[in-house]
Amino acid sequence: MKKRQKLGQHFLKSKKIAELIVSAAHLNKHDDVLEIGTGMGILTTLLCKSAKNVVSYESDKKLYHYAQTMISNFSNLKLENKDGFKSKEKFSVFVSNLPYSKSRDAIEWLIQKKFSRAVIMVQKEFAEKLVTNSKKKRKAISILSQHALDIETIAKVHKSNFVPQPKVDSVVLKLKSRKPVSKETIKIVNKMFSYRRKTLQNILARFGKSVDSTKRLDELKGDEIIKIAKQIIKK
Repeated sequence: MKKRQKLGQHFLKSKKIAELIVSAAHLNKHDDVLEIGTGMGILTTLLCKSAKNVVSYESDKKLYHYAQTMISNFSNLKLENKDGFKSKEKFSVFVSNLPYSKSRDAIEWLIQKKFSRAVIMVQKEFAEKLVTNSKKKRKAISILSQHALDIETIAKVHKSNFVPQPKVDSVVLKLKSRKPVSKETIKIVNKMFSYRRKTLQNILARFGKSVDSTKRLDELKGDEIIKIAKQIIKK
């Protein structure tokens, strides 16, 4: 448990919230679901009752063995004791109560994939980064996620619904894949934002490109930034 706390993992204890998450996924008997973070299995059980197949990854050995004991009786469930973000499983739906420390990595992994829909629970502050319309508040992950995904806020979840109780509230988000982005594009956009206070001319010079522009990233639309990143890759 202490290891999971260090990773920012807090276990959902509310069946009502778990049911809300699964309901938002609109599962049917044709869906192949990928879950990362089996945890105590509260979501996994509900997923198995609604989907065709469920593959659930749990990197913690103790939790994996607990899940094997408690929920492995579902014939449509495959439990894996591995890092789910290294998975090559094909899926139509992704569902996860993400560890806070893994939220950014999870989004960067997910936006490279082709999928139908996803329902995730993340820290409230991180959710605000994903959906912000403020050019000054947005981060690289804001640009990338808004380009690649349709993002809908489903519900705010009070911290009292978790054990151990975190210091912050969470948010359930529903995602739909729009335009998958490459690993190279993600890398370039992240690098560009490390120079966000500089002019576009100075930023591109660091990538061996030249442009006569004194604009800064905060003055550009998200899709414009993605377009520039792709032009840098073509060098």
